[in-house]
Amino acid sequence: MQALDHNAYLALRDSAQVLEADRFGDKVLQLRNGNFLKLFRRKRLLTSAALYPYAQRFADNASALQQRGVPCPQVLAVYRIKSIQRDAVYYAPLPGLTLRQLFDKPELAASLRTQLGEFVAQLHDSGVYFRSLHLGNIVLTPDKHLGLIDIADLKCQRRALSTQKRMRNFQHILRVDTDRAWLEQQPDAAFFQAYAHSAKLSLSGCELKARLHLST
Repeated sequence: MQALDHNAYLALRDSAQVLEADRFGDKVLQLRNGNFLKLFRRKRLLTSAALYPYAQRFADNASALQQRGVPCPQVLAVYRIKSIQRDAVYYAPLPGLTLRQLFDKPELAASLRTQLGEFVAQLHDSGVYFRSLHLGNIVLTPDKHLGLIDIADLKCQRRALSTQKRMRNFQHILRVDTDRAWLEQQPDAAFFQAYAHSAKLSLSGCELKARLHLST
């Protein structure tokens, strides 16, 4: 993480488009060169976020995902901006459209559900636990691969996820009603079947789906 003084910050964000903000200020900026600057508020209390800033987590997670062959944003720099009490990650965005942006493409839905099931199995088998795993954070790239964005809230471990962690992560995927409805549109449970087959579970896709419904 490197220090960025106020003048350098102002120059970097000159003519930027604000993509996301809250009552505390800007959160995500698209810069003139097309790259993104994601800002994180500095925590004053002694918390995990203060000890391990989210901007650095984002960068470390990008590196871990790349090592596992998972497409994700390319981190260019991590900054500490004392003048505005923010940490920031500067990155090239992952090109493509989120799966939510593809809801209105019914001709892609069947193949995407299968591809998504295989992708989530790949994540779990490679030890990736993404608490913000929803269809707004999964991108279909121009070369038709699936990748992840907004990756600060993610952990990678050396071993495959346990069954308990897999089931818990499915609850994250299914907690948004529109995402859940899209995943369940096919009566043959294509998403769940693809996951169960790729992850080599002892459960069938339909059994996995039923188990998840019982735990919601």
